[in-house]
Amino acid sequence: MKKRIITLSLALFSLGIMNFIYGQKVEEIKNWYNGATPGMNTEKAYSALKKQKSTTVIVAVIDSGIDIEHKDLQGKIWTNEDEIPNNGIDDDNNGYIDDVHGWNFLGNPSGENQNYARLEKTRICAELHAKFNGKSESEISSADKADYDKYKELLKSIEDERNQNLQALEQYTQLEQMLPTIKAKLVEKLGENFTEEDVQKMKPESAQDMQLKQIGVYIANGQLSEENIKDALDHFHSGIDYQLNMEYNDRQFIGDDPDNFNDVHYGNNDVEGPEALHGTHVGGIIGAVRHNELGGDGVADNIKLMSVRAVPDGDEQDKDVALAIRYAVDNGASVINMSFGKAYSRHQKEVYEAMAYADSKGVLLVHAAGNDGVSLDENPNFPTNEYSFQTKPLDMYVCIGASTRNKKQLAADFSNFSSRQVNVFAPGFEIYNTVPQSEYKILQGTSMAAPMVSGVAALLKSYFPDLSMKEIKDIMLASAKQYKGTMVPSPGTGESVDFGKLSTTGGIIDVAAAVKMCQAKAKK
Repeated sequence: MKKRIITLSLALFSLGIMNFIYGQKVEEIKNWYNGATPGMNTEKAYSALKKQKSTTVIVAVIDSGIDIEHKDLQGKIWTNEDEIPNNGIDDDNNGYIDDVHGWNFLGNPSGENQNYARLEKTRICAELHAKFNGKSESEISSADKADYDKYKELLKSIEDERNQNLQALEQYTQLEQMLPTIKAKLVEKLGENFTEEDVQKMKPESAQDMQLKQIGVYIANGQLSEENIKDALDHFHSGIDYQLNMEYNDRQFIGDDPDNFNDVHYGNNDVEGPEALHGTHVGGIIGAVRHNELGGDGVADNIKLMSVRAVPDGDEQDKDVALAIRYAVDNGASVINMSFGKAYSRHQKEVYEAMAYADSKGVLLVHAAGNDGVSLDENPNFPTNEYSFQTKPLDMYVCIGASTRNKKQLAADFSNFSSRQVNVFAPGFEIYNTVPQSEYKILQGTSMAAPMVSGVAALLKSYFPDLSMKEIKDIMLASAKQYKGTMVPSPGTGESVDFGKLSTTGGIIDVAAAVKMCQAKAKK
């Protein structure tokens, strides 16, 4: 997924793959998303389900990988019962050897894994570069004019974004060098254990003091730290060296042809991969062990997480996405979480056909709306449910925007929106949950909102197995807490807008209301 660039003038924090990393006090925000409105009323829903039994539901997480050994995910990882572990044989004859807990489409049989990838626009531009580099407009035939114009447009976009990354990299490098001195000055003025309140009481006597106060606030509330600066530096280096580098070879470890959708047997069974922070956080939101006092609670209690690794640091390949969807469907997933997306897609029909396959099998696809603070009507985020060649929308697809715990804001300022393409909002702001090495972190983005809905869908299917996933999807949307007519700051611009116009439902997921509706339908 394309990463947003945030400069120092906007905020002093780092970016994750599809999210922002914060350091606020954990206890203040822990499990807010499962609580009362503007949370999802999850705890209230479980109170209404006390006398009901549940069945296990498989949720596939197409992502960067999951740390399946995380202490808060124990008992929650899917196991392929038809595969004998580590015998080097494809026991179930599905084409994937030793796929015990899922599959990794970003690796090779030798155990090497891809971490970084180019953006899709960089891949497209690289292909056109070989054809048009060094040619003037007068040399371009009329048949090549459209491709040439696209090449010039993408080339400028890549150059502009690289320059933004370079400028931000310089800023954060300077900040890294300055941070010890800044902290020392704050300690000198305020004492060793200064708080945000202490910093706010400072009365600047110069422009330098004003800057010290501004940065001090971020240090005191945890948004600015050595760790966050390092994350930011890694982010910008990734953009410069890989995502926006036309010469980088995306598939050097994998060895397949990413344009050949018949070449399907590649990858390995390393479902964690080299960097599973994003996927582990997503998995924890869906199904981390509830009420064990370790970290944030999962939404669904009786689920198994199938890890399907297809999302690198950069833009995912359409082929990997299509095969990951088919793998999840063929191996029993009822819900597929897709916390990824990109602005360009070269193989739209193949991805659509995979989604249509899931649709035909009654498997729900839950897709994150994206984090650019824009309308999807003018800015597509692939995969979508509105391809130009589609004759009708897929029944088993929902697109999720991110909501906050602030009733005056509701829509997160980074969330994409659309009264036609985004179906509903769910908590995606300041979410504390699992990350690798049995640790926890606060992340945010529509990447966190999508697994909220995946968890709700799995919860409902678990307790109401006789309802079809289509019925459950319709109930989730129909029971959403309504905010039509509530004026809020619009994502991206901050202008006042009716929250009801940011999605098709105009609401935020409400688990308790959905359970009540399911119970009524089950009685009938």
